[in-house]
Amino acid sequence: MSCESDPYIFTTDTLPTDLRFLPPLANGLLGWKVYNNIMHMGGVYNGEGGRCHRADVPCPLAVKVESEEAAQHSYSLDTHTGIFTHTLTSASVTVSQSLYSHRYYSNLMVMEVLLVRQVTSEEPITVKLVSSFTPQSKDIVFESGPDYKGGRHIQGKTNSAEFPGGSCPTVHLIWTPVPSTLTLLPEQSQSRWGFVLVVANSLDTAEAGFDEGLDLMATGNLRPSHEKAWKELWLQSKVEATGSESLGKALIGCMFYLLSAFPSIHDTSSSFGGVSPGGLSNGGDGQDYWGHVFWDQDIWMYPGIALFYPKLARSVLQYRVGTIDGAKDNAQKQGYKGIKFPWESAVSGREVCPEDIYGQQEIHINGDVTLAFQHYLYLTEDLSMFTQGQGSEVIYGVADYWVSRVTWNPDDHIVLISFIYYFYMFIFYIYTHILLYLKPLWLTSKHLCVMPPDEYYYNVNNSVYTNTVAKFSLQFAVELAALLQHPAPKEWQEVAKHLKIPFDQETQYHPEFDGYIKGHPVKQADTVMLGYPLGLPMTPEVRRNDLEAYEPVTDPQGPAMTWGMFAIGWLELGEAEKAHKLLEKCFKNIQGPFQVWSESSDGSGAVNFLTGMGGFLQAVLFGYTGFRSVISPPLCIRGVNYLGSQMDWLLRKEEVCIILREQAGNAKSYDLQVVLKASGTKLPLTPGNTQAKTCSDSRSFLFIF
Repeated sequence: MSCESDPYIFTTDTLPTDLRFLPPLANGLLGWKVYNNIMHMGGVYNGEGGRCHRADVPCPLAVKVESEEAAQHSYSLDTHTGIFTHTLTSASVTVSQSLYSHRYYSNLMVMEVLLVRQVTSEEPITVKLVSSFTPQSKDIVFESGPDYKGGRHIQGKTNSAEFPGGSCPTVHLIWTPVPSTLTLLPEQSQSRWGFVLVVANSLDTAEAGFDEGLDLMATGNLRPSHEKAWKELWLQSKVEATGSESLGKALIGCMFYLLSAFPSIHDTSSSFGGVSPGGLSNGGDGQDYWGHVFWDQDIWMYPGIALFYPKLARSVLQYRVGTIDGAKDNAQKQGYKGIKFPWESAVSGREVCPEDIYGQQEIHINGDVTLAFQHYLYLTEDLSMFTQGQGSEVIYGVADYWVSRVTWNPDDHIVLISFIYYFYMFIFYIYTHILLYLKPLWLTSKHLCVMPPDEYYYNVNNSVYTNTVAKFSLQFAVELAALLQHPAPKEWQEVAKHLKIPFDQETQYHPEFDGYIKGHPVKQADTVMLGYPLGLPMTPEVRRNDLEAYEPVTDPQGPAMTWGMFAIGWLELGEAEKAHKLLEKCFKNIQGPFQVWSESSDGSGAVNFLTGMGGFLQAVLFGYTGFRSVISPPLCIRGVNYLGSQMDWLLRKEEVCIILREQAGNAKSYDLQVVLKASGTKLPLTPGNTQAKTCSDSRSFLFIF
């Protein structure tokens, strides 16, 4: 298949004029934007508290190939293999420069250059390698170390720790020196050069990685081992659309960049540093949210990955488990029990948001994290994540936090999330600053109440999203405690039962919070997320009313993930045309030619915006498919993982086909069925056989149990 016809290969003759949209190459540990002289390493941050950001690491592979002859240029990103290639074609030579972050050996990055003579000649052919690399960083003080087996070596520590008393991570780089020119000798018809870069936190790991890279080059297995790892991922699952080139490429791009942000499925190091909105290639000081981890990871990126790759889903949960101590510290500082996950997280789990109000008020992050744990259990029934993996400590700690921060309304015994602690702090502040010292009271209001996902509002009471996600996380804590035979405090169930979910009986819709005025602008998806992903039971009428209330007042320049949530809502109601129009808005956020997303449709905001990609992918996976089904564009979804079984789904206009794959080994098996929502008909799934069902005009809903 040619590059032009293969939707997995993004090709162009010219690079984007805005260099922010050059393709990122990442592997879950290392991230880099091609040609950039800066890269990043997962878990390596510089700066304390709100000044914390991904530390800039200099990249020795920041090299461009130039030819003295006039040449035609082409650039391609092959998402089959995660390899970016720049090809120069002149009258005498074809030059191919390939760059990739190794998918299996995550400490490795590679540059390969191939020169192929076009005509017989006795003249040598020379090309230039123009490097922008300097062995310096504003975040790390590097020192030169002794060369190692012909490789250059620098090492250093970040300038400051994430929190007082914390450690400053060490970074080692060992790389093959890059010459200023490469020459194809007269007797050679072609020649290939390889350059490896190893980045690690210790000298031993760096040297071992460099040894591995040299051995792989010597045996000719450097690129094949990388390509094999990508092939393994794509064989396990794919999301493809036929009949629409733009949709097909968008889906492939979303899957590729999201998978690039996660570690290898063979990684056992437990060192995964989470997924930030712009991925590992972005997030330096003052850009792309500083490389911090938000709810974006757990709500927006995680679901599409968890559906196919349970091991990668578990790595997200393990990242959150690794931040428990910091989350406990956050709760204690706010005067509450349990754990409070930071709105912006780095390594420790302590709050690193530059603006205090978000860390204090966007408490829905706690419920967002527990929802990811809940989905994992339902998809896998893997209780080990909650026993040996400490997942239960997360769930119980969040439940304790909710209980400790609510208060009862004496009139109707409804529990309100309202930061009563800050009321007492407010009184104390008045006493100490006004009555005692007559100092001006400047900053009290920002401590009151909560901020919903719609960040246009703050200091509000009873955010409908926050209260709903809190209610469900409390209920899940009770459910998990029963599964693990752990005594659950009665307060968990009691608070969940009485927690107020704002609802307007007269107009039959959910106000965003107490006092919200219908028709006022909102920033992004908020209340519409009650139906999906939260799954709050409601009638179709209420679901429609919520969509109609918030869609016209949502900021058209808001973040990219929003429209996918509206699309899912309309698809639930059988309004495929409305959903399609909303999804079309997302294409404005895709900046060609490499399918890199921007946060806003005008190209501003975070770059390589994985959050938007995750929302778009969810709209297809959970909106169009049989998981939440209406008539969809032709889709082929391979490798859906459920209770250890893998299924392939083919969705056509009038038919849904499901194939249950044969299971390998001694894996535990379940008798799976497809249940048609409209009729209740149950269709058994047997390995290797196709189960097809023609959709009726009522758009029968397919569930798997």
